[in-house]
Amino acid sequence: MLTRIDHIGIACRDLEATVDFYSRTYGFQVFHTEVNQEQGVREAMLRINGTDDGGASYIQLLEPIREDCAVGKWLEKNGEGVHHIAFGTADVDGDSAAIRDKGVRVLYDEPRHGTMDSRITFLHPKDCHGVLTELVTSATPGNEQN
Repeated sequence: MLTRIDHIGIACRDLEATVDFYSRTYGFQVFHTEVNQEQGVREAMLRINGTDDGGASYIQLLEPIREDCAVGKWLEKNGEGVHHIAFGTADVDGDSAAIRDKGVRVLYDEPRHGTMDSRITFLHPKDCHGVLTELVTSATPGNEQN
C-alpha cells in the first residue's frame, strides 16, 4: 500500500545553484547527497517533513553526470523542472506487482538501488497520465543518513 509522497524529483543543470535557490527561498536544508553512477546523476535530498509511517517527504534535485543517462536525456528534451513523483511503500516488490497486474508497465523487472539505500522502481508515464512515477521502499524509514 502506498503510504506517502516520498519525494518530488526535479531535474536541474547546476545542483549547487538549485540547492542554493531552495535553501534561500524556502528554507529547505540538504539532508543527503550522493552520486548514483548507475543512474548517472548527482543528487541532493532536501527533507520537507516527517510522516506518520516514520518516513519523510523530500525534494530530490537531480543533476546528470553524463548526457546518456535518463535524467540527462529528459533535461535536454524538456528543460529544468519536475521529472517525477515518488510514492513511499513498505513493499516495493508487492506493490509494483499489484500495479503491473492492473495493466501498468513497470520499468524494472526487479527493484533497483536508489537514494539512501532505498529500493526503487518506476512506472511508465504513458500508463500514468503522463507522469513518471517512482515507488520507493526506504532502507530504514525515519533513519535515513547522509
